[in-house]
Amino acid sequence: MTEKAENYTAERTISAVFKEQEQIDGLMRRLLDRGVPNDYISVMGRNFKSETKITGFISKKDVILGGLRTGAIFGSLFGSLLSLLTGVGLLFVPFVGTVVAAGPISAVLLGAASGAIAGSAGIGLVSALTALGMPEDKATIYQTRLQAGEFIVMAEVPADRTGEFQLLMESAGGEEVHISQSTLPRQRSGHCDGAEDLSPEIRSHLSEDAQVAFIESYNAVLDATDDETKAEQTAWEMIREQYDEDENGVWSKAKVVA
Repeated sequence: MTEKAENYTAERTISAVFKEQEQIDGLMRRLLDRGVPNDYISVMGRNFKSETKITGFISKKDVILGGLRTGAIFGSLFGSLLSLLTGVGLLFVPFVGTVVAAGPISAVLLGAASGAIAGSAGIGLVSALTALGMPEDKATIYQTRLQAGEFIVMAEVPADRTGEFQLLMESAGGEEVHISQSTLPRQRSGHCDGAEDLSPEIRSHLSEDAQVAFIESYNAVLDATDDETKAEQTAWEMIREQYDEDENGVWSKAKVVA
């Protein structure tokens, strides 16, 4: 997380639907200029203009384990602005189809698809959005318009600036604007006291035993270095050394030490 994001307080999530990708580019410039860190902006869409095809979910975990260069991947997919977003994936969402999701919402959708959010592996976008506090009728509109090729943007903002950012969304062409009284779930900054402090993405990729091992390793390195990035990297490396992935992509099989 950047220093700017560490000093940023987000308490509300403003969502809107946009018809054109060009509208998103303009909106992102304005959000960043007004102090919203890239860690708090999410985008979803089916028809992004990109010459690069994604074959699966690309997350911070994949960057760590695969030695990939995050900026290079995101830049080749979306160009300069959307490449700033954290986490990107190509996900199959029931009733919608294949969706590109970037920002914190990408980990939320992956967790939902794995049952970490709504407790069902077959949920659609409506179920995921209602689990995040959006009314079902509004969530249904979002799902329908996403399926039709439009785009969804979410910005997590301070409560006392909600009106300012709502007007910004609307002036940029946003429709069906909705304000949620909370932010998107993510891993809590600092020491992890339990699985509830892990991000949906991490929980959905680890068995309960592996979650405990991850947390122990993460906390040990964090206590020694006060470096969250190094702590997460070390924890994932430990998981790779001590566990194997099952057929569902969950690190659950403890390796037998000879």
